[in-house]
Amino acid sequence: MPTGPNVTVLPGPGKPFEVFQSDDYACRQWAEQQIGGVSPSQTANQNLATGAAVGTVLGAGIGAAIGSISGNAGAGAAIGAGAGLIEGSAMASGLASASGYQLQKRYDIAYQQCMYAKGNQIPGATRYQTQTYRPPPPPDREEGSWVTVPGQYLNGRWVPEHKVYVPSGSVDRNPAPGPPVP
Repeated sequence: MPTGPNVTVLPGPGKPFEVFQSDDYACRQWAEQQIGGVSPSQTANQNLATGAAVGTVLGAGIGAAIGSISGNAGAGAAIGAGAGLIEGSAMASGLASASGYQLQKRYDIAYQQCMYAKGNQIPGATRYQTQTYRPPPPPDREEGSWVTVPGQYLNGRWVPEHKVYVPSGSVDRNPAPGPPVP
């Protein structure tokens, strides 16, 4: 198992390589913390050693029990320990490999998240940029003004606050006289 990320990350646009190296170092440490502070290969090796030790102890116990029946517990224990070591190692190697793979996967995801958050590029990932609506410029031949329309529901859909250009001829500047103001 690799002792670092198993994914590709590229420097962000215009980012100096020295800054990218600093990001890489910080993100490797952060990813390692996310999986318990040890590398995936260390965990796989630990699991393999534990499985082999457990297999040896169980094999020795079973061998001693079988050997005591035949009158030779010491030889039975030695044979059982050897068989247990082989069997325990074989069984533990599959489990160690699977746990190492899962840890590597979690490590890679944490590493990519960190590097992406620092502005680096992940091949295949798309950076979404917010798009803002800019109203068209007012026509040259008409005079008018921009009016802010508050957010509102129209036909069951929310339309956020926006600006609308109102030509000067579309608003009656001389409304009909109303009741006198007291």
